[in-house]
Amino acid sequence: MLNIVLVDDENDALEALEWKLNKYIIDVKITKCNSPIESIQVIENLKPDVVFLDIQMPEMDGFTLLENLTYKKFNLIFTTAHDEFALKAIKVSAIDYLLKPVDKDELIAAIGKIKDQQQEALLEDKLQLLLGNLNNNHDKINISADGKVYLLEKDEVVMLKSDKSYTTIFLSNDQEIIVSKTLKEVEKKFQFSQFYRVHNSYLINLNHVKEYLKGLGGELIMTNGQTASISRSKKAELFTKLYFD
Repeated sequence: MLNIVLVDDENDALEALEWKLNKYIIDVKITKCNSPIESIQVIENLKPDVVFLDIQMPEMDGFTLLENLTYKKFNLIFTTAHDEFALKAIKVSAIDYLLKPVDKDELIAAIGKIKDQQQEALLEDKLQLLLGNLNNNHDKINISADGKVYLLEKDEVVMLKSDKSYTTIFLSNDQEIIVSKTLKEVEKKFQFSQFYRVHNSYLINLNHVKEYLKGLGGELIMTNGQTASISRSKKAELFTKLYFD
């Protein structure tokens, strides 16, 4: 019997996929989750054979959900209505996906591939490849938030600000993206020479520094009008990077 978990914030999509699996696939046990946050514990507890995972969900997108899982020894099939770039990255990472509404024949074929596998590649390896493919799109930075995958140009990011377990990304067009991760976690995606951690709460784009205000540690005024505090321990290195006297 195949133990299957379905994760999708849309109840109609969950019910439609459950119906097709029960009708066209024999010997399956299905658990549905309409909350990606709750599904993490469900997957950890059930240790399913297969997970059908929606990409775009408001609480947490599919990529972020996977990054938060400890148990990953299952076959993964993404389900999505669009997101063309993400689909290309998924395809070259050897992870299966189905477009909504899920076609009966494609569903049967996807399950057939799982059943025919003699030795499946580790999902951890596939996910590492996937995240690499997402990041290597012409040096764009992929950020998962708001049920979307944002592909950001380095130069459009002004700075990042920490707020406990959340991080706000400030863009040059005054758009703000709130990510449900700590700055330490998000910082890993900004390993480029123009970004510098000036404070525990701030990561800045050096190209967007407009002014420096003197003080105990000092503050930076960014091109979008936002301010960023400077740790005293970072001051000397920052001045070197900004070519200050």
